[in-house]
Amino acid sequence: MRNRNVRIGTVLVVIWLLIGVLAAWQRGYFGGRKDPDCERASTIAVTIIAGPLNYVGVNPKVKECDLPEPSR
Repeated sequence: MRNRNVRIGTVLVVIWLLIGVLAAWQRGYFGGRKDPDCERASTIAVTIIAGPLNYVGVNPKVKECDLPEPSR
């Protein structure tokens, strides 16, 4: 029974993320520039994570993005 629940959960997560990829693709996030900047890559990531919420009015965008500097 536990194996079945894990499989169902995995399938639901994959479907959720695929819906997010579809939303990002429909918004044209995958076309255009070859070298995405931090804001663009972050916006794509949060759009995918939001999944089906994109179709009920959520439009996640990252306005500012500061990458951490490596230690010296």
